[in-house]
Amino acid sequence: MSFVDRHSAGRRLAAGLSRFAGRGDVTVFALPRGGVPVAAEVARALGAPLEPLIVRKVGAPGAPELALGTVATGGVFVANPDVLAGVPGGSESLARAIELARAELARRERLYAAAGGGRGVELRGRTVIVVDDGAATGSGMLAAVEALRARKPARIVAALPVASREAVTRVRAVADETVVLETPQPFYAVGEFYQDFSQVPDSQVLALLEAARERNLTQAGERS
Repeated sequence: MSFVDRHSAGRRLAAGLSRFAGRGDVTVFALPRGGVPVAAEVARALGAPLEPLIVRKVGAPGAPELALGTVATGGVFVANPDVLAGVPGGSESLARAIELARAELARRERLYAAAGGGRGVELRGRTVIVVDDGAATGSGMLAAVEALRARKPARIVAALPVASREAVTRVRAVADETVVLETPQPFYAVGEFYQDFSQVPDSQVLALLEAARERNLTQAGERS
């Protein structure tokens, strides 16, 4: 086990991103739901705003744990070509799977909008750090980077406590900078590197986003 839980992973990841602390031009984006506790610790340590960036795995028909790709806020879809090649039903099956994933994505967008959302935040000229709890294939982070790139930030930093070497290679090809604490081999699933990898409920996501927002409002008031 590399990490006790997501919060401890976030604190360790924050140490690896300490050069971004207190800069004022940094926004931290979390990939709900598992990435939010990690990103909350990063945002707290850096004194940066925390926003959600929603991604959703596109599960194969009859085998939802098998990812055909990933959808993200803004209409982004990143495919897993190797998996797609072995799925029966062709384009119709894929279209249906994407439709289901986007329906869940839309539900979470509506839910998290109550805590401020993240879609309307101006990113031009800013450095964005996008955080998840880990990456096996990297598709989620690829989708997140593509969604953020469309909003024209100055720089995108992909940050992960743990990832496969394959995922790191894919993410480095699209992000301006990639920070990964550990790349163990062999790598089967992100959860094997956490002592506690409990599912993160929406209620916890909302509480962490709201706490981050209140902290930033307090800090802004102190500066003014």
